[in-house]
Amino acid sequence: MNNIKEKSRIEDIDRSIYDIKDEEHDAFRMEEGLTPEIVEKLSDEKNDPEWMRLFRQRSLRIYNEMRIPDWGPSIDGLDIDHIASYVRPNTKMQNDWKNVPQDIKDTFDRLGIPQAERKSLAGVGAQYDSELVYHNVKREVAAEGVVYTDMESALNSEYADMVRKHFMKLVTPNDHKFAALHGAVWSGGSFVYVPKGVHLSIPLQSYFRLNAKGAGQFEHTLIILDEDSSLHFIEGCSAPKYNVANLHAGCVELYVGKNAKLRYSTIENWSKNMYNLNTKRAVVEEGGTIEWISGSFGSHVGCLYPMSILKGNGSKMEFTGVTFAGNGQNLDTGAKVVHVGENTSSYMNTRSISKDGGISTFRSSVVVEKSAKGAKSSVSCQSLMLDSQSRSDTVPVMDIRTKDAAVGHEAKIGSISGDAIFYLMSRGMSEEDARALIVSGFADNVSKELPVEYAVEMNNLIRLEMKGSIG
Repeated sequence: MNNIKEKSRIEDIDRSIYDIKDEEHDAFRMEEGLTPEIVEKLSDEKNDPEWMRLFRQRSLRIYNEMRIPDWGPSIDGLDIDHIASYVRPNTKMQNDWKNVPQDIKDTFDRLGIPQAERKSLAGVGAQYDSELVYHNVKREVAAEGVVYTDMESALNSEYADMVRKHFMKLVTPNDHKFAALHGAVWSGGSFVYVPKGVHLSIPLQSYFRLNAKGAGQFEHTLIILDEDSSLHFIEGCSAPKYNVANLHAGCVELYVGKNAKLRYSTIENWSKNMYNLNTKRAVVEEGGTIEWISGSFGSHVGCLYPMSILKGNGSKMEFTGVTFAGNGQNLDTGAKVVHVGENTSSYMNTRSISKDGGISTFRSSVVVEKSAKGAKSSVSCQSLMLDSQSRSDTVPVMDIRTKDAAVGHEAKIGSISGDAIFYLMSRGMSEEDARALIVSGFADNVSKELPVEYAVEMNNLIRLEMKGSIG
């Protein structure tokens, strides 16, 4: 008889690599809450130029005037008055790994950041709480004129005018309440500029780690690709679990130039006390391409809908996503595309998996403007529920304003086939292994698009989630 206790529920999963909490040796922690004085203190701490000080205060006023959206999952457990908007770790940013403080270095070592950098990345940024603590770019990449730095450095550098021209112009503080919050208290994040004609063959990566209890992380990512350039940018996120709410309300703005191509990959494995309310948006010029690869596995509540504006003629968008919602999780994810230019095309392909009472909702929005003649759009979403307690919904929205367009939507919701389980068990597999294999196969079209380390992580996570799952 097998005496080994099977992992049967989400709480039993070994998340030890993520859940180790470092002792908090903050150099500075902003008091909880949100007031003009706190925002002004943040501007002092960040040495903001005058325009940014005014921008933060205007965003705060907009935040106070706006209501929380009345749709989507409940965020009643989130109390902004008890969230610290800024926590500075006890270190300055380093570009030599050996100079990073040992406790922070240990955290990122466990997560594989230095190894990934040595193997296959053109540049790495590591953010711990509210600040980048490490940043490095390979010499040959910098020699091509590629700029990859932290947002604060960019804000006070020769690229200051470029930052000011683009910062929160795609995602404005007026978009929604948490965009306004971001505009008021943002800190950290990455600035990337790829010059005309430069094609990076290896990716850049940012990793965001929130260690502080009861804190928020509000990093800002701004990427600008000039004409005929290309880049793969990878973003990873994690946090240890606490018994109080943490908030992630970052912002990503992507500018894809004429005939340029950007692939933006995100693997989010936040702990299950996290409210993940991120906003991401791209604008694509003539002949350009934006590819989104998205994996959502963590957080208590997630609201994430990357948006693409296909502005130029012949511009393209692809969105590939997988969501895994387990016990205590309500993950509301999807994508939005707006076709503006002629002969533009978009394709969304998603997989969502829910078990142990998890709730997974996929929202898609396709807008084809009157000007977007010859537009093509296809949306395919498939959902797999692993038990009778779980829930999966699809909410497609289409707004088509020209007859000269081809738009399609396909949705499938179902459960694991008993016949398939029986067949695999007849070939010698255990029921758990059979279920895990079927779910991994279901998510395969997404995992094969991920960088190899993250694809392995995703498949390991699915195996752990599936242990002892009885549908």
